[in-house]
Amino acid sequence: MSSESVINLERRDDGVAIITLTNGKVNPLSTAVLDGLHSIANELAADLPGAIIVTGGERIFAAGADISEFGGPEEGAAITRKFHDALGALSALPRMVIAEVAGYALGGGCELAMACDYRIASTKAVFGQPEILLGIIPGGGGTQRLPRIVGASRAKEISLSGRQVAADEALRIGLADEVVEHEALRDRTLELASSLAKGALVAQGLTKEAIDRGLSMSLEEGLAVERHVFTEVFRSEDSQIGVKSFLENGPGKAEFVGR
Repeated sequence: MSSESVINLERRDDGVAIITLTNGKVNPLSTAVLDGLHSIANELAADLPGAIIVTGGERIFAAGADISEFGGPEEGAAITRKFHDALGALSALPRMVIAEVAGYALGGGCELAMACDYRIASTKAVFGQPEILLGIIPGGGGTQRLPRIVGASRAKEISLSGRQVAADEALRIGLADEVVEHEALRDRTLELASSLAKGALVAQGLTKEAIDRGLSMSLEEGLAVERHVFTEVFRSEDSQIGVKSFLENGPGKAEFVGR
């Protein structure tokens, strides 16, 4: 099965790119989907949009890895590497990546959502890492991203029990960043993405870099990263536009060009 038949990229006129999983009713993250996601992430890195949305089906965002591809240790090693490479390439994009979660985001689907910078969920969304129920563990980043989002104790409880987390609890513990009515999900996601796409894109990318790199460092090391990217941002055209606009017109009136 070609990656083009299981994942789709749309570039909108407002600068927003939408990645849509289209791998059947349950949207399993097969190797073809992961290859397609990795390829799309590389394509976007070469020609950056203003913001990125990742979405799936109305009922199932993504049900997880394709269990039919599981086997022994060799197959496991190949699958976890594909997950890490694809989700890492997506996460590394210097733009806001927003997960639009309409339904079930389980296993690899939850890991895909967590690899995004921000998660907007419908009231019908459900998250979880149920791998333990198969006698295995999360292999797409769940053991590392989930505790960074919800804390170690809660991540252990969710992952070791394999239970599902409804949208209201996901919002409460930080697994979802916003929860909206199901019918309003696309409008709200596009509203945020379109707004970001009009912003100071170089500064957005550098801010994301500083935050992401700093999470794995000491405070002192993180502050050194901040000093570096703060200096670099003044090389952008948007920084000159923003400062000039502030001095002449006050805050919030700059019209950025994304350079």
